[in-house]
Amino acid sequence: MAEFWRADPWGYRLAFVGLAVLMLFLKLLPLGNTAGAFPGPDILLCFMLAWMMRRPDFLPVWLIVAVTLTEDLILMRPPGLWTALVVMATEFLRSRTALTRELNFVVEWLLASGLMLAMLLAYRLAFMLALLPQPPFGFAVVQVIWSILAYPVIVGLSRLAFDLRKPATGEVDDYGRRL
Repeated sequence: MAEFWRADPWGYRLAFVGLAVLMLFLKLLPLGNTAGAFPGPDILLCFMLAWMMRRPDFLPVWLIVAVTLTEDLILMRPPGLWTALVVMATEFLRSRTALTRELNFVVEWLLASGLMLAMLLAYRLAFMLALLPQPPFGFAVVQVIWSILAYPVIVGLSRLAFDLRKPATGEVDDYGRRL
């Protein structure tokens, strides 16, 4: 099965879209939505960051925009704000592919955590500047903390289920291109 995934980046792209649809479906289900309940992690964001750290060529920017903008529209968030923040974070990681390839997991986890915190603060700042009502800060922080704690699990699932790993230095694909 691992050969199927390595054969073509389109397999990974289809798997990512499938995961995004599944995550969106689970967010829309009315399960455990009692008042005052703790929010869960943003698993889709964890998948995006984990996949961008490992193989940024599998997630083109147009796919990230399409998935995140669709999520914005369906979840009735301000259209484009979260999308712009996710695109900035993923493109930040894409521009540092050579650096993230050499990072050990703890430093990678800290980098992803810092990006999640920066995205939270930028999102809240945009809401504050636009004078929009915001959910309590504590709930947003709890969601980010859950996302930070879920990141290693998502990385492990990506490695086990999709054989998604960082390419070794000097590794080439089937066409002889450097990864």
